[in-house]
Amino acid sequence: MSGTEAARFAQGAFEPGQLEVGQVVAERELRVTRDSLVRYAGASGDFNAIHYRDDVAAAVGLPGVLAHGMLTMGAAVQPVIDWAGPARILDYQVRFTRPVVVDPDAGATLHVLAKVGQLGEGTARIDLTVTAGEQTVLGKAQVVVATDR
Repeated sequence: MSGTEAARFAQGAFEPGQLEVGQVVAERELRVTRDSLVRYAGASGDFNAIHYRDDVAAAVGLPGVLAHGMLTMGAAVQPVIDWAGPARILDYQVRFTRPVVVDPDAGATLHVLAKVGQLGEGTARIDLTVTAGEQTVLGKAQVVVATDR
């Protein structure tokens, strides 16, 4: 991610006794660049050329170079980790619904909105809405957070 990410946290510190269904707990915009993709490829070992070569992406029918799915997934949960703390994350699941196309010049901007979806005994389910442009890129993105720690 670039150093230009902007973060805004609705509640600031994690306060489990103050949570309500529908409450926004975090919101963030993250910029993904071609440089981000190269760095992620090096860290993950995923050097599939669709993540860095326009000609290869076009040859297989893609609209452009795509961000790695796991990069998108990891970036999307970070605002919740920053809000709740890593030790409180019990589960995280997503469905990949659309690829994130990363323009060679402009990159791509992910918008993450995290809301309380359900409160349970000792847990809260945080529902993520993750978009690039105006399109949702992760479906049923949910993080289960411990509230009793």
